[in-house]
Amino acid sequence: MGDPKKPKKKWEGPAHPWRKDVLLQELELVGKYGLRNKRELWIAKTFLRRIRANARGMLALPPEERRAREAALVRRLYKLGLLTSPEATIDDILSLTVEDILKRRLQTVVYEKGLAKSIYHARQLIVHGHIAIKGRRVRSPGHLVSRDEEENIEVYAGSPYRKMIVEVGQR
Repeated sequence: MGDPKKPKKKWEGPAHPWRKDVLLQELELVGKYGLRNKRELWIAKTFLRRIRANARGMLALPPEERRAREAALVRRLYKLGLLTSPEATIDDILSLTVEDILKRRLQTVVYEKGLAKSIYHARQLIVHGHIAIKGRRVRSPGHLVSRDEEENIEVYAGSPYRKMIVEVGQR
């Protein structure tokens, strides 16, 4: 069960941490998506690794059990916004990349919706409590935004930043 003060680790680091091509790719992704450090990238990579391992494990199952589990996984990934179609297949799941997951982070979605001037500004707004989903503050830039939550992302009602937006909009 484990000690409640020591939660289960959400990430696994790279097997070969000093390969130049991996370092350059990680550095590019950290800059592009405004990540605080590589650990946030490794969390996304581990999440993807577990999804893909789950999908590969389904390939060995009997056909009727495979269909049921595949449908459940596809439904879950579609709700998360990682798949574009609810009729996706295991091949679509196996073709997911870490960038697909990084695009679903709250920080990236806030920037793409135009609520922030830059990806770094989006992170700052989230951490300081200016962003809400369905009226509830979310202070984690790494929160994976589902399809249902995506249209409900807004500036928090009690935020002074919202008042600035309203004043600018009235002019």
